[in-house]
Amino acid sequence: MQETGVHNGAYGADKFGLKNLTGVYWNFGAPQLYEHALKNGEAVLSSDGALVADTGVFTGRSPKDKFTVRDATTEDTMWWGGNQSITAEQFETLYQDFLKHAEGMTLFAQDLYGGADPTFRIKTRVYTELAWHSLFIRTLLRRPERAELENFVPELTLIDLPSFRADPKRHGCRSENVVAIDFARKIVLIGGTQYAGEMKKSVFTTLNYYLPEKGVLPMHCSANVGPNGDTAIFFGLSGTGKTTLSADPNRTLIGDDEHGWGKDGVFNFEGGCYAKCIKLSAENEPEIYAASTRFGAVLENVVLGEVDRKPDFDDGSKTENTRSAYPLESIPNASLTGRAGQPKNVVMLAADAFGVMPPIAKLTPAQAMYHFLSGYTAKVAGTERGVTEPTPEFSTCFGSPFLPRDPSVYGNMLRELIAKHNVDCWLVNTGWTGGIYGTGHRMPIKVTRALLTAALDGSLRNVEFRTDPYFGFAVPTALPGVPSEILDPVKTWADKAAFDTTARKLVGMFQKNFAKFEAQVDAEVRAAAPDVKMAAE
Repeated sequence: MQETGVHNGAYGADKFGLKNLTGVYWNFGAPQLYEHALKNGEAVLSSDGALVADTGVFTGRSPKDKFTVRDATTEDTMWWGGNQSITAEQFETLYQDFLKHAEGMTLFAQDLYGGADPTFRIKTRVYTELAWHSLFIRTLLRRPERAELENFVPELTLIDLPSFRADPKRHGCRSENVVAIDFARKIVLIGGTQYAGEMKKSVFTTLNYYLPEKGVLPMHCSANVGPNGDTAIFFGLSGTGKTTLSADPNRTLIGDDEHGWGKDGVFNFEGGCYAKCIKLSAENEPEIYAASTRFGAVLENVVLGEVDRKPDFDDGSKTENTRSAYPLESIPNASLTGRAGQPKNVVMLAADAFGVMPPIAKLTPAQAMYHFLSGYTAKVAGTERGVTEPTPEFSTCFGSPFLPRDPSVYGNMLRELIAKHNVDCWLVNTGWTGGIYGTGHRMPIKVTRALLTAALDGSLRNVEFRTDPYFGFAVPTALPGVPSEILDPVKTWADKAAFDTTARKLVGMFQKNFAKFEAQVDAEVRAAAPDVKMAAE
């Protein structure tokens, strides 16, 4: 077997059970992985030097194909209401079939850290069938120093084999695509999909399981820090602006997607960013655009010009979920330590396609917990079918697919941390104004940035607020440089009666969704719910 690269020779692939491999390429960097990906026909080059790959049938995660071993370790600690189970025996069969499938392959291996804080990080080894997957995960997790690789013994091992096909009857899964996690053995098996995001989210899920017991709140959020050391956290689902709004040229980026919050402050889980790049432009998002159009970036499902090979970020013909993965150092003002102090502000982002939420609102701690557990945003239906009716998405803790423990665990930790550190909390609507999707228009990013800047620098605390009659939170009535009417959504609608009907409808959706949490929260949080009775008749 050919083995090349820097690694712990005493703890090789055989320790995981891999045998009869043709070779293992250990801890290759970007140049070497480019060479293999291009030589193997896995990817192509853009004119800017980015590596561009198609993910085939799966252009996003498949949460219905994710399974966790139900055993003595997880029986009483997993949130089985939000996670699917397989037996230890089914996982072992799957594991052995993975090992058999890998025989004769040349694999790529990366030894990495999940987490920037040495106290809480998890040593992670990732075996991949594809070179570009190896570059992806090397970019997204944190890279040890060369000297650390020679004695690296993993605590968590992932193996990603897109050519593997699961058997639902044999393996206890749903389809040929599978993501299976054994928390007792700290093993993740990924098969049947080329979508690279499954790897990074599997590490995130693992940290979400282990860190609460260590007093660390794991969060699906971006984070940055201002010149005065004021840390801000941005919760939000895909497409709400986590990456865009945290990439602020006047603040230092900590990370764009996954963080922990503990006794020493905030730390990034990752060493790179994974940005949605549909409609990406140099004008609106200069830092992300520059990072995505250079050597070292990995673009997924981005269409290239047939002749000039330039990325066409406006082309969503393959998927709206086009992605760019790039190392943190590609952002000029990124924190390479991935660590910062205690947050001063928590921002919850919602892309409200109903167009009834204000562009910003201040939340009490109880309201913050309510909206954290709700995890609201809204999706728009496919325009190719001519459907313009928005649909709500409630993803508890802004990361339901990645929560192995009961949501109340994370919600209570957040509330305690907010109280302990006297954190200001804000809800920001990056969605629609002036009407629902199809009638109104997207909230101007300049308005969002102006309001966020005022929130983060403290000046928004000193303005006059009104109480929103539908949602009950405090909304600023004026801010220099922001049109006053946009702060009161009803004033942006031509049809006031339609606004009232739509707002009441959304309030009802919140109430219906939160019913499942009412027994797990106290009266103060229950009272923080939007209440349609408060709305003006």
